[in-house]
Amino acid sequence: MPLRRWWESAGELAGAAHARILPVTGESWRQAVLDAAASGGRLLALWTGHGGPGERVVCAALMCDPGLLVLRMSLPDAEEVYPGIQDLFPAANRMQRAAADLTGIRSTDPDVRPWLRHSAWPADAFPLRGGELPPSVSPPPLDDYAFVRVLGEGVHEVAVGPVHAGIIEPGHFRFSVVGEKVLKLEGRLGYVHKGIERRFSEMALLDGHRLAARVCGDSAVAFSWAYCQALEGMARHSIAPRAAYLRALALELERSANHLGDLGAIGNDAGFAFGLAQFSRLKEHLLRSTERALGQRYLLDFIVPGGTRLDLAAEHAQQLDECLESLLREAAILRETYEEHAGLRDRFAGAGIITPDLATRLGMVGLAGRASGQASDLRVDHPFPPYDALDVVRCTRTEGDVLARVTVRFDELTESVRLARRMLATLPAGAHLSAAPIPLPGTFGVGLMEGWRGPVLVALEAGSGGQIRRCHPHDPSWQNWPVLEHAIIGNIVPDFPLINKSLNLSYSGQDL
Repeated sequence: MPLRRWWESAGELAGAAHARILPVTGESWRQAVLDAAASGGRLLALWTGHGGPGERVVCAALMCDPGLLVLRMSLPDAEEVYPGIQDLFPAANRMQRAAADLTGIRSTDPDVRPWLRHSAWPADAFPLRGGELPPSVSPPPLDDYAFVRVLGEGVHEVAVGPVHAGIIEPGHFRFSVVGEKVLKLEGRLGYVHKGIERRFSEMALLDGHRLAARVCGDSAVAFSWAYCQALEGMARHSIAPRAAYLRALALELERSANHLGDLGAIGNDAGFAFGLAQFSRLKEHLLRSTERALGQRYLLDFIVPGGTRLDLAAEHAQQLDECLESLLREAAILRETYEEHAGLRDRFAGAGIITPDLATRLGMVGLAGRASGQASDLRVDHPFPPYDALDVVRCTRTEGDVLARVTVRFDELTESVRLARRMLATLPAGAHLSAAPIPLPGTFGVGLMEGWRGPVLVALEAGSGGQIRRCHPHDPSWQNWPVLEHAIIGNIVPDFPLINKSLNLSYSGQDL
C-alpha cells in the first residue's frame, strides 16, 4: 500500500518531532520498506535486539516526507533470520552485519562477513544477548576477511591501515589500482570495539546521556541531545524554552568548531598549510570562548535530562557573541583566499565526485549529501524548538566534488554563526533545568538531531528499576562510508587523503 497508508496506521512515537512507530510482521516488513524506498524515503538506522522472553526484535528507522517512521518486527519464537533489505537500501549491508555480530539475529542477504567482531570474541557468542561473555583469547586469532578482489593485467593492491599516522582510530582501506588510478576501494572498520551498546544496558536511564555524548566525541552535543530528547519524550517531560535555546546554541557551536577544523585540514591536504594554521587558530579561539561560556571546550556534559548542566551568564553571552562576530569576519577573508587560490581550486574541483543520482541511490546524508544535491536537513524539514522559530537556511550544492563540500562547509559555518548570534540575542528568560522523571518500564522513544555530519539517532527502551533495557546510537557515517568507496574510483591514490578528509566520516561512530 502507499507509504501514506503505513504512516496513518502507525502509532505515536515518543521523542523526535514528527515520529511514529509501526509494528509489522515478516510479510509486511519488506513491503513497508519497499513502499518507503519507492516514495523517496531513506534508511536512517537498523538494529536488532531481544525483547521479552524468547522475543527477537528487528527495527528500522525510515525518514519519509511525513516524518520518521520506525518499523518494529517481532520474529517468531526461536527465529533468528529476517528478510534483508540491502537491495532497497544499500547502506543496510553493514548495519545488518553489525547487528548480527552483536545479537546473532541475521538478515537473509548474502554478505555474512563479520563487521564488528574481528575474532575478538567467539563466533557463537553475542554481546547483546545478556549474561557473561566467554573470556577472550589474547591475542585473538586473525580472521580471514574476504575482501573483494579485482583481477586483470596490471592490477595490484595497495593496503592502507588499519593503523594510521597521527591520532586517529584504526580503519583499513584496500585499493585495487592500475598505475595510480583507483579501480576499486573497499574499507573495513570496527577494529576497536568499545562495547557501547552493551554498556548502555548496564546503566541507569538518567545517566545514559553521558555515554551517549562519548559515542563520537566531535558530535557530543548531537548525541547527548538525541538521547535526552528520547528520554524526555518517553517521560512526557517538556524542557523550558531557555533550555532548548541553550541546547541549540551548543549544537551550532559544535557544528562551527568542526567546520573550522575541517576547512583547515582540507586545505592542508591540498598543500596549503597556511589554511590549516589560520583555521586552527579560529577553532581554538572558538573553543576557548565556548569553555568560558558553557564550561567545557567540547561539550560532553553540557546537555542533561531536563535541560542543561549550566546556565549562560550575560557577560559570557556578550563575550561569545563578540567571538562569533570576529570569527565570521575572518572566515570571510579566508574564504576569499581559498576561492582565489589557483592551486586549491585545481585540487578541489573535480576530485571525488559523487553525483546527485549516486548519492540518492546510496542514501547519502548530512553535509556531504547536501553537497551532492541531497537537500535534507532536519532543522529545516522537521524543525523542533527552537529551530521552528529560527528560519534556518538550507545550504546545498549539486557538483558533488571536494570543492562543493568545501563550499557547503563555508556556507554552513556562516549560517551556524548567524543562528548562534540570533539565539544569544533572543535567549528566553527562565530556568535552564527542570527535574526529568524516569520513564515507565517498557516505554520506547527515539531522539533525532541534525548533527554537523548529518542525522544522529538514538533509540532508547526503558527497563525496570530506572535502568536502560536497550539503547542504539546511530551515526550518519554508517550511510556515508560506503559512498567514499565510489567517490575515489577513477581518481589517483594520492588524492585519497583529500577526498577522505572532505567527507570526514567517523570511525568511532561505527565502532560500537
